[in-house]
Amino acid sequence: MGNFFGYVYPGLFLVLYGLYQALVVSKAVIFNDSLLYPSWPPKNKGRWARLWKISFGGWAKIMTGILLITYNSTTEEGFRLLSRELPPRFMYPKEWQRVTMFTLLSLSGCADVISKNVLPQRCTVLEKGAQALSIYELLLLLVSHVKDLSGVKLQLHSLLILVVFLLMVVLTAEMWAPAMFHLRLIETFLHLMMGSWLVQAGFILYRPISGYPWDDDDISDIMFVTTFFCWHVIINALCLLVIYSLSSFWHHCYSPRLKLMGSKEAPYHESTPEPLYRVLQEVEQPEKDDQAPLLSKSSH
Repeated sequence: MGNFFGYVYPGLFLVLYGLYQALVVSKAVIFNDSLLYPSWPPKNKGRWARLWKISFGGWAKIMTGILLITYNSTTEEGFRLLSRELPPRFMYPKEWQRVTMFTLLSLSGCADVISKNVLPQRCTVLEKGAQALSIYELLLLLVSHVKDLSGVKLQLHSLLILVVFLLMVVLTAEMWAPAMFHLRLIETFLHLMMGSWLVQAGFILYRPISGYPWDDDDISDIMFVTTFFCWHVIINALCLLVIYSLSSFWHHCYSPRLKLMGSKEAPYHESTPEPLYRVLQEVEQPEKDDQAPLLSKSSH
């Protein structure tokens, strides 16, 4: 990504986004709620209900993408596509690839906002389709991005490409099953893996803990890159488990009065007292008609 912050900034965003999605999935699992149409607490009514429905994840994608585009397009000589020499040559190829990646991130956020806050009915196909398309193109850009890499840097990017490929498969499956908990959980885990691995790559390449750069010719350094990746898998899996455990403990011990208003979202849960009262009246009326002759006979 060019420098230390070019790895760390996108990585931190993906980690925070993954943590947010982990909380959403944990809440849905604990309360047996819908992932697509989550309910809100009873106190959130009126204006607060509208605020609750805002696509915070979509706006976060848009703003983060714009900031990262600005950061990567700032150069001393000016950010141009072609050089002024003859014949003209393409300039800043990797910078343009990064700008394309972050543009896709912003477009995915726009699709989320349009689906949740603009269209009269939420379109999950638009959200998942835009997100899957951005990951498809990200995979293509990363494969081209590693053409001139070698050693430790190649190993770091190869493992990142593996995570992106798995995320592409999961998002493709979610286009047909957007409400499946297992797929959303795997997607959350892969976002955490991408984010934490980008941060780790920034430290390995530009700020190693030992103070000495990693040796591309030392096979032990390349092997330890894969070992660190496995540690990230374990740590992120434990992170999801801790988030679920803490969320379950909080909702069961400290928020006993927090009940989801699923009846306001799902039509099959809706019931009104007036129809039930009428049904009871209709059931009780024949019973009274049957009892009336018996009473008249007993009186005689």
